[in-house]
Amino acid sequence: MNHKFFLVTGASGFIGSALVRALLRSGHRVRAFDDDSRGLRRRLDDVAGQIDWMSGDVRNAAAVREAVHGVDAVCHLAAVNGTEFFYTRPELVLEIAVKGMLNVLDACIAESVGELWVASSSEVYQTPPVIPTDETAPLSIPDPLNPRYSYGGGKIISELLTLNYGRSKLRRAVIFRPHNVYGPDMGWEHVIPQFAVRMHALAQKCQGTIEFPIQGSGEETRSFVFIEDMIAGLLKVIEKGEHLGIYHIGTDEEITIRELAEAVGASFHREVRIVPGPRKAGGTLRRCPDIRRLKALGYIPATSLKEGLSTTVPWYIKNFDRRPSADLPL
Repeated sequence: MNHKFFLVTGASGFIGSALVRALLRSGHRVRAFDDDSRGLRRRLDDVAGQIDWMSGDVRNAAAVREAVHGVDAVCHLAAVNGTEFFYTRPELVLEIAVKGMLNVLDACIAESVGELWVASSSEVYQTPPVIPTDETAPLSIPDPLNPRYSYGGGKIISELLTLNYGRSKLRRAVIFRPHNVYGPDMGWEHVIPQFAVRMHALAQKCQGTIEFPIQGSGEETRSFVFIEDMIAGLLKVIEKGEHLGIYHIGTDEEITIRELAEAVGASFHREVRIVPGPRKAGGTLRRCPDIRRLKALGYIPATSLKEGLSTTVPWYIKNFDRRPSADLPL
């Protein structure tokens, strides 16, 4: 890949910061854009001197255009992620998704930046008709009254805008859909960090088997991809992804939530007994991507869930006292 000057929006987020470091390692220049409302700039402390940092809100059209000025390509990752926020701040989730996407597209066109990669989500197809699910699955919002779908709805709009603006106004517009990315310092609002934090607290209170309450029956499934594999897949998409292409990034290793809880418990050398509970409306029963399109670009996920948890869970134990305890009751 020829060396380029990239703008990364959402650069202090979990995936964004990992992408910034990967682009720098590949010899590219990087401008990082974020308002740090959800991200953490300390994630980029190790490469701070190598980054052209620009603080700004993706909803601010002038700030976005200033950030796009002079770059060769844009990776747009700015978003409000985390299931907790889909339910509690749906209007913010949508505002950042839609205004941010329009501002990025308008800026790319105005500044003659012809290459754009846009982060979407598995949430766009919600309840998949087939498992594993490929990129042709219909996009859907099962219930517009359920605030959970604010995130999926925003990402569907982002995909439509990217493809339809990109068709005639960009040389290369590519969409990628991460599937349950995890790793150390990923934030606190996702299932693996929440399981790790709760398991740690319960392990300190009792001996023997841990009684572990969850939402749902535990037979719901997901497919988790470690952050390093996610970034390796994204670099393949950046290097080889076709114009107007859509790519699922993840693994095709499907696991039940019960098995996930047991795997997290094993990190504490404890057995786990699942205590099923009500499942929030809108949660998907199964999700696992078909990644053949990405594999055709040369992608091979290298990290098993056991290996990934072996670094992720210890990070959350070490940083247990930094958890936002008011928002995440144990």
